[in-house]
Amino acid sequence: MTGADAQQTERKPLVAITGATGFIGRHLLKGLTERGYRMRVLLRRPTEMPESCASVLIGDIAKPYNMSEALAEVDAVIHTAGIPRAMTGLPEDDYRLLNTEATVQFARAAKRARVKRFLFLSSIRAQSGPSAPDALTEDQDPRPTDAYGRSKLEAERGVAETGLDWAALRLALVYGPGAGGNIAKLLTLARLPYPLPLAGLKARHSLLALDNLVEAIDRILAAPAPLRRPFIVADPAPVTVAEIVGALRHGLGRRAGLFYVPPPLLKAVLGAMGQTADTAPLFDSLVAEPAALRALAWTPPVATQQGLAALAREMPDY
Repeated sequence: MTGADAQQTERKPLVAITGATGFIGRHLLKGLTERGYRMRVLLRRPTEMPESCASVLIGDIAKPYNMSEALAEVDAVIHTAGIPRAMTGLPEDDYRLLNTEATVQFARAAKRARVKRFLFLSSIRAQSGPSAPDALTEDQDPRPTDAYGRSKLEAERGVAETGLDWAALRLALVYGPGAGGNIAKLLTLARLPYPLPLAGLKARHSLLALDNLVEAIDRILAAPAPLRRPFIVADPAPVTVAEIVGALRHGLGRRAGLFYVPPPLLKAVLGAMGQTADTAPLFDSLVAEPAALRALAWTPPVATQQGLAALAREMPDY
């Protein structure tokens, strides 16, 4: 590193991050470090971290300690820790404790430490249920439909009441190396050796590449004016399930191999197999429009179908 590079790095903000050992947090830590941010990782338990970042042990995020040291001289916080939506079946009180109350308590600690900006990873499910008839925008009234979405929306409102300069990132379904959930299921489907009856599916879905999320957070951290608002974060072009599987198969060096079955017939067959709950995204759209991010000159570096193809090449076949 040259002297000029070192001075530029020193000018970058000091950013504290929670959840840095998770799927999204690991990528944010790496991507923001590469962009020159000075990173401080807040840990629940001792964990080996890259030499390029400092770490502070804070224990359970719901009952943290050592927060004055953890947030000393910190310019911004990125809060990614919490219960993910994939952990269904939990009592609503658990979501409220870890996704709402812990977030608000952490924001209050950041306020006391004079942190300049508080970013936390919310979800598109804070704004909508699993589907929506029209494209979602931040101007619409949020209407979450499950405990997870409600806990995220309540956290947004609680952070807003602290008086901090804040940003809630309402993330679409995130994909990248290590992704689980529906992305992992679709990748498993794409790896099957035979044609699939998905060509007739027209429902569209917004996804979010990890690298596009890093770019969005970089833009939000760098924004000079106070924000105090939610941001939808999604790749610009929504895709159908057929396009997702086709892109994944392209990454595997294969043809799409999709054929047409009328959606009502496909839905009936899946229903007869008892698969209706798991296959709802096949037939219902959830499109999100990142208008507020565009106003910050956000330019996502990864096109969705190219990103999905790269994912298929990078993720191992178990």
